[in-house]
Amino acid sequence: MKKKRKIWIFAGESSGDMYGAQLGEELRRIAAGRGEEIELSGMGGKAMIAAGIPVKVDSTELGVMGVVEVVKLLFKFIAIYFKMVKAARRERPETVVLIDYPGFNLLYALAMYFSGIKVVWYIAPHLWIWGKWRLPVLAKICTKVLVIFPFEVEVFSKTPLQATFTGHPLIDIMEKKKDPSIPRDPDLVLLLPGSRAGEICRMLPHMLESVRELKKRNPGLKFRISAPREKIASQCRTLIDKFRRSTPDLPEIEISIGDTNYCQQHAGSGIAACGTVTVECAIMGLPLVVGYSLSPVNYMVAWLHGVKPFRGYITMTNIIDNSPVCPEFIQSKFKESNITPAVESILPGGSRRESTLAGMERVTEMLSEGNNGRSAVARAAEEIYSA
Repeated sequence: MKKKRKIWIFAGESSGDMYGAQLGEELRRIAAGRGEEIELSGMGGKAMIAAGIPVKVDSTELGVMGVVEVVKLLFKFIAIYFKMVKAARRERPETVVLIDYPGFNLLYALAMYFSGIKVVWYIAPHLWIWGKWRLPVLAKICTKVLVIFPFEVEVFSKTPLQATFTGHPLIDIMEKKKDPSIPRDPDLVLLLPGSRAGEICRMLPHMLESVRELKKRNPGLKFRISAPREKIASQCRTLIDKFRRSTPDLPEIEISIGDTNYCQQHAGSGIAACGTVTVECAIMGLPLVVGYSLSPVNYMVAWLHGVKPFRGYITMTNIIDNSPVCPEFIQSKFKESNITPAVESILPGGSRRESTLAGMERVTEMLSEGNNGRSAVARAAEEIYSA
């Protein structure tokens, strides 16, 4: 009789869904190599479903951020939580793998701990930003914590649970998508206002103000938005049309869908909302100006909980390198008068372009440290399989 392993994977956002799909493929490869069977399930989106992982909950539209946004879906989250706790207690998976998504996964990890089910957290929550007091709790309820940023090992070193750095999965993903035949257009500025409705409403208008001013000062520049899906593209079109009614001299902005990785290689510079996309751009060598703006309610909640920049930064490239690789602006500082000169400084020939490119290269090297020819996801899968 072949030994059968039952592992569940939980992903609540698009990036986690992508990593979960790859993780499932690697776990199957390991099981086949050992002559064992593996049954995968859990919560995920389109990528995990496409990878043949039967999901009990489709999390495609669950990637929300902020108190107000979460409250709107609160009863849905509660229903999913109890459904999945009940399912785990009934079906008894050997291990539950949680990928990021701390708001839901912290509570689920606690339930699994009290249910006697092993928990491995892959892409640990950023408690070093918003909840250091939770680190001992996480260390107690998890069998293993796998981190994707090298400095996180030190963060967990003060707890009983030793974190394992497995490398950042984006390194392998983006390397496969690199195409040397794609030419850089030095005059193209890529706009990446986010993947959530709320952040786009807050970020894009400020980007548009800067686009207007940049075009005046640099007539040769062109602008493009790469949206992850049609729903986001439609929202961007609506906001642009509204902005243009009061500001008719706004230049044309091309909107495309599902080609972000191509645009990261084709554009000469960019403006992005803080998030995973900034790491993608670092790997692709696209200099960025980065910003983020929370709603007043979310900002107040964050302030009350002591959330503040880590190492003095909010952009992951800056945090990893512990230096201002990318110009960044938070809340009220994310405005045209700051964005415009910052973008000009990273344009080809700009005062900060070369230092930004060098910093991105350093970050890429740090994120792939210790891979020894193995992908980050393969390293993580081996740790999970042996948990």
